[in-house]
Amino acid sequence: MRLKDLAPRELEGRLRSGLQIGTGPFTFRIASRLPDIARGLARLYAEFPLVEGPYADFHVRIDAMHGLRRLFSPQAQFWMDGHTPFMPLPRDQAFAMLEWGMNWCIAGHAHHYLMLHAAVLERNGRALIMPGDPGAGKSTLTAALMLDGWRLLSDEITLIDRDDGLLHGLARPVSLKNASIDIIQAHAPDAVLGDVARDTHKGTVGHLRPTAPSVERIGIPARPAWIVFPRWKSQAETRLSPHSKSAAFLHLASHAFNYSLLGPLGFRLVADLMDACECWDFEYSQLPDAIRLFRELSE
Repeated sequence: MRLKDLAPRELEGRLRSGLQIGTGPFTFRIASRLPDIARGLARLYAEFPLVEGPYADFHVRIDAMHGLRRLFSPQAQFWMDGHTPFMPLPRDQAFAMLEWGMNWCIAGHAHHYLMLHAAVLERNGRALIMPGDPGAGKSTLTAALMLDGWRLLSDEITLIDRDDGLLHGLARPVSLKNASIDIIQAHAPDAVLGDVARDTHKGTVGHLRPTAPSVERIGIPARPAWIVFPRWKSQAETRLSPHSKSAAFLHLASHAFNYSLLGPLGFRLVADLMDACECWDFEYSQLPDAIRLFRELSE
């Protein structure tokens, strides 16, 4: 059964006690009484499977704060296992807060994987890993490639299996920020976005629904083939240029969520990744040119 099979009233009812959604290797039990959360899940997680049974990896809840403040400045709070890891945020940022909280759960606890802060997509059996600093255009490029037929594994967390080095997917919504929202809407008018949260600590944030094939193939791991460091630059020509593997190693290790925690195993996994992948810098200014280049790369 998938989330889209629930009628709106049934979804709201099940959310009150806890709705279990499978996102790749993890099951989230999500509880909320906020209509914003029900609406966001219905819009962005429609294709995700519902998981029955008593077990979930993460039990989270997001609800309105009580007290007098709700009368003039409503807020929402995120809980995991009854604890509140974050300060409350404005109520209209509730869905974005849920997404950030789910990322926090994985990044802080899933140490049976090496976790890199990078997007990852797959096409023709080979995976593209894209680390990116803020403002580099990583999420915009990730969204555009997904809409061109690449399978989304994640736009934030690359999960590397500790046993075989394969990449596992989450296929959760792509987080777009600021100008990226308008760029993707102009590029793909039929793309489905959730409610836009404004004035967050990351600026304006909107989430893009993953494609149905990305969710349908969520359980299929991918073999890493390319590590690409994207950089959007006004008027730049679209081009790939070699990136040294030693520099790529240092970048990935320093941007991993748990490289130091894994010790020698973390070193070996990143070294194996370097052996398996070509490493490139990528500069672009026009999405259609970028899409064309990556299409050719994957063939």
